[in-house]
Amino acid sequence: MNLGSTIIKSRRSVRSYTNTPINDEIIKETLECGRLAPTAMNLQPWLLGVVTDRDLLSQIAAITDHGKFIADAAVCFVTCGDKNAKYYLEDCSAATMNMITCLQGYGVGTCWVAGDKKEYAPKIASLLQIPEPYSIVSLIPAGFPKEVHVPQKKPGKEIFFTNQWTPDVDKK
Repeated sequence: MNLGSTIIKSRRSVRSYTNTPINDEIIKETLECGRLAPTAMNLQPWLLGVVTDRDLLSQIAAITDHGKFIADAAVCFVTCGDKNAKYYLEDCSAATMNMITCLQGYGVGTCWVAGDKKEYAPKIASLLQIPEPYSIVSLIPAGFPKEVHVPQKKPGKEIFFTNQWTPDVDKK
């Protein structure tokens, strides 16, 4: 197994963090990895930010519906996409995963909190003074894990296919 596979396979959604701060070098490297994500037509239709202010983290957490744990994260990365770019969701999702994978490589836990289709996204964008036409695509709270839960994943035989999908009649 290569290093990339090891990092990807070890990643879990983490919603409980220690009080250990994340150093500036990890933050800079994470943003850089987001910046280098693949993007349709190389438009790079994003703004990538990080929130470290404890009060802002608490305010963001209070606004979300399933992100209350953001208040306890060391930082929260924010990916915003230019809504005028045709593939901003795909591009910003690639940037999000690049940042999540980078953080996992440092042993920093994350949990992707939705943004783009959530009613609270414009409120958070306003709080962070994100300009139009940008929309929050993802919030990535991050911190060193206090605990990690390993969810059950579907086995490959239920979801993989080659060339065309052929249902397995023996599956029940």
